[in-house]
Amino acid sequence: MFFYFTYICTMENKSSKIFGIRAVIEAINSGATIQKVYLQKDLKGNLFSELNGLIKEHKISTSFVPIEKLHHLSKDNNHQGVVATISQIDFYDLETLVNETLESDKNPLFLLLDQITDVRNFGAIIRTAECTGVNGIVIQSHGSAPLNADAIKTSAGAAFKVPICRVDHLKDALFLLQASEIQLVAATEKTENTLYDVDFTKPTAIIMGSEHRGVNPSILKMVDEKAKLPLLGEIESLNVSVACGAFLYETIRQRL
Repeated sequence: MFFYFTYICTMENKSSKIFGIRAVIEAINSGATIQKVYLQKDLKGNLFSELNGLIKEHKISTSFVPIEKLHHLSKDNNHQGVVATISQIDFYDLETLVNETLESDKNPLFLLLDQITDVRNFGAIIRTAECTGVNGIVIQSHGSAPLNADAIKTSAGAAFKVPICRVDHLKDALFLLQASEIQLVAATEKTENTLYDVDFTKPTAIIMGSEHRGVNPSILKMVDEKAKLPLLGEIESLNVSVACGAFLYETIRQRL
C-alpha cells in the first residue's frame, strides 16, 4: 500500500505541521521533535495502534479532537484523522547545558516551569527570560504547553535565543541542579517569605507553577527556598508570566 502525506511549513511562525498516520509514525521514528499530536476521536486500526504505541513510548502530548478541528489544522488536507505539530526549535540536553553553563558563568540563572499549559504565558515567559539573561529554561515533556507557533510568536523570537530543555520528570532536573550547587527557589503562596527575603545573588533556579495549581507539592518539598509576591489588592494571584517577570527582575536587581 502506498502512503502519502502533506507537510506544511510556515516559516513566518517557525512551525510545521504534518498530516496522516504514517507520516506521523515516520516523523517520530526519525527523531523529530513532536510538540503535540491531535487525534480524531474513535480512531481504530493496526496503523493507529502502532502510532498510539509510539506516542505512549515517547510520552508525546496528545489531544482527541473533533474532525472539524483537524480540518482547520490541516487546511482541509487529507489528514486521515491525525495532525502533529513540530517545532523547528531543538531542545537542549539539560546535563550538558548545566555543565557548560557552570564552566562559563559562575553565577547562572535557570528557570523551571512546572506544567504551565497556556502557550501565550509560555511565550511571554521565554521573552522575559531572554531579557533577563536566563541561561536555560526547563519544561516537562508531559503536561506542558507546546513550543508551537503561538508560543514562538509571543516570545518575539526569544525562543530561538534561550536554551530550552525538556525532561521526562521535573524532579530529575531538580536533583541535577542541586547536585550542581544551584539553589532552588519556588514561587508559591504557601510561605510567609516574600521574594525580597531571598538571596538571588548565588547560582539559582527559579520554579514557576502552573496557572491553576501552582508548584506541585512534591516539588515544594525539594526546594531550598519558597517565596511569594506581596499582593495588596483583593485579587489573590497574578498571571504566571507577570509573576515570573517580577521574580526574574528582582534577581537582576540584586545582582546588579
